[in-house]
Amino acid sequence: MVDIEINGEMIEAEEGAMVIEAADAAGITIPRFCYHKKLSIAANCRMCLVEVEKVGKPVPACATPVTGGMKVYTRSPKAIAAQRSVMEFLLINHPLDCPICDQGGECDLQEMAMGFGNDISRYNEGKRVIRDRNIGPLISTDMTRCIHCTRCVRFGQEIAGMMELGAPGRGEHMRITTYLEDAVESELSGNVIDLCPVGALTSKPYRYTARPWELDVHNSVSPHDCVGANLRVDTRASRVMRVGPRENEEVNETWLADRDRFSYTALYDNDRLKTPLIKKDGQWQEADWDTALTFAADGLKRIIARDGATNLGALAADWSTTEELYLLQKLMRKLGSSNIDHRVRQQDFSDQDAMPSFPWLGQSIASLSSLDAALLVGSNVRHEQPLLGQRLRQAALKGARISFINPMDYDFHFPVEETLVDAPAAMLGQLAAVVSAAAEQQGVTVEGLDPLVSVDIDDRHQAIARSLIEAKNGTVLMGNISAYHPAAGALRQLGAQLAELADVRFGYLAEGGNSAGAWLAGTLPHRGVAGSEVGAGKDWKAMFESGLAGYVLLGLEPERDCIDPVLATRALEATEFVVALSAYDSPAMRQYADAILPIALYPETSGTYVNGEGRWQSFTGCANPPGEARPAWKLLRVFGNLLDIEGFGYMGSDEVFAEVQGACSDLRPDNGRAWQAPTPGPAPTGIVRITDFPIYAVDPMVRRSAPLQDTALAAPVAVHACADTLADADLSGAGRLRVRCGDSDIELPVVADERVPRGSIYIASGGYEPLGGAFASIELTRA
Repeated sequence: MVDIEINGEMIEAEEGAMVIEAADAAGITIPRFCYHKKLSIAANCRMCLVEVEKVGKPVPACATPVTGGMKVYTRSPKAIAAQRSVMEFLLINHPLDCPICDQGGECDLQEMAMGFGNDISRYNEGKRVIRDRNIGPLISTDMTRCIHCTRCVRFGQEIAGMMELGAPGRGEHMRITTYLEDAVESELSGNVIDLCPVGALTSKPYRYTARPWELDVHNSVSPHDCVGANLRVDTRASRVMRVGPRENEEVNETWLADRDRFSYTALYDNDRLKTPLIKKDGQWQEADWDTALTFAADGLKRIIARDGATNLGALAADWSTTEELYLLQKLMRKLGSSNIDHRVRQQDFSDQDAMPSFPWLGQSIASLSSLDAALLVGSNVRHEQPLLGQRLRQAALKGARISFINPMDYDFHFPVEETLVDAPAAMLGQLAAVVSAAAEQQGVTVEGLDPLVSVDIDDRHQAIARSLIEAKNGTVLMGNISAYHPAAGALRQLGAQLAELADVRFGYLAEGGNSAGAWLAGTLPHRGVAGSEVGAGKDWKAMFESGLAGYVLLGLEPERDCIDPVLATRALEATEFVVALSAYDSPAMRQYADAILPIALYPETSGTYVNGEGRWQSFTGCANPPGEARPAWKLLRVFGNLLDIEGFGYMGSDEVFAEVQGACSDLRPDNGRAWQAPTPGPAPTGIVRITDFPIYAVDPMVRRSAPLQDTALAAPVAVHACADTLADADLSGAGRLRVRCGDSDIELPVVADERVPRGSIYIASGGYEPLGGAFASIELTRA
């Protein structure tokens, strides 16, 4: 620490800190445009010029390091004159369109102009005008307003890892633009809206819809991944107008993924269900709440009376709140059924008894930025958890050695140490080879490992093992794709063993926004709340394969959310009675459901999400749900009363929260597991389908967000295959293919994609056309 003086006030500052950082820490305001605490120093706006004693001219506070005994003056005549001169130059070309600018009322330039600008301009020449480019459906451009602070350019280079915006030209001819006539495609692109200090880059969905002073500000939490990004939700007349980041250094820093920011547009999609629907004599009809709830409860009672409660099942979305998930499992278990699950994208449950109390990250989210080695197994982290990908990018830029084992060669925005890309069945052998290399380097023997090593151990396996063993702060992380894998249990067992051999942490990149909450709430067939032992029920796959008589669905669209949508839809269509608590209506749901009850989404209800590090984050509703939609926890409370179950007299969701959190208060997460050599099943033959859920297909909200669906990352579902795979199948040159798995088939276009290994194809899940056979053998023929 060094002692400096600012405006006559003695303060302590960290050695090497810039003057502007020391001033901010002391609560002393220095005007700025280009400086941002998360970006590199540019010093190109010059608005932060200050006077330093014994320095002949004003210096930029953002680029001047503190030194012992330094005396700084931010409000001296020399400093004020310099700041006023800079402001005059910045306003020379700025248009006078504040009345129609979306930034008006919260614009840094407006505020600085009030403090440092002149009332009359001395500049009488023509102003510069910039032709705006369309850079996509999310960001609106008015580049005549740009003051060349380059925050957006530095964000792309340093944070997003995609240099999509640049500053070609010099002087008056310099402009911020894309280098090619392309849209901005980063999954974090919306952050430039917050970074822009003027109205040059604004939100396109929000454009011309509201003024800042009309908005009420609320705090909320994103439901789209296990980060649980903190949100600022702005409403007008109880309608969500826009969403932005709420700063939380431990979770999302100051950033948001685009799906966190723009998914709110789906709140007002045409598919939103506004009135309860019931099916009588094969015909759908609208109903009031008393009629609909009684109809649904009577249907469940009928099944229980005839077949017993064990013929009922419940499936929940892992983006439901913890309170909703808790009440659903409580309802089912009080009725006498443990057939309840939320893991509808998993196929292998062989190791479920060895799983921790919830799929824990194994470390704090913030600590990912300081890793020096990591291995991610089955993960496209950049799209699965964009903000965790950004944390890993920070670590990689500091020298962290990050490696992957994946079924296809995903594009990452940071340097990767090693990537092992192989067919899905061979991923097990690749991971076993790394475990074997680590055991060899540590001089130990792992019993039962050798039969799993199906590939030759080479320098890549040795390098990955060495990077973890040498790491002082390393981790092994299991991604979403490893959870979808038919040998997920074996992959998890090997990953945990590798972490133990290398003495690094082991964790899970959980899918969904509230997987942790679902586990803790007991939305599982084999565990109750807080991991308590219960009578084992059926997992989702066993439910559908056995054909239960009735189901309750919470927030799910099984035809798009299940890893095997064909199995799900056929089982639901064949069953007797289905109650769907859903925010959205759909033709598929009308085929299998008997009652569809409209529920509120996250900005419209109160609740709690538990993120991947185990952080409980509660929020309150801030917008009115459309029509007759109601919070799901209230509907489940009413079901409990209609079904004559005690313990459902809750007056608010906070009472439910207190009950479930109280049960979990003594839990401590632990990902450790004893080694037991896994015995994977037979590998599929022929061409194998790789799949995942694309970034904008992970849940009903993002699937219905029109701006997100207009982006390049929401590309239509297609058959992705390398040239060798198509040639081997005598399908070279085919424009469309018919894909068959079992007795399901669809027709899709072909996309040449050399990221997919030979002998495999990639077809995304979550589309409108259901196809079974995730990571299974498929047949291809010309369409």
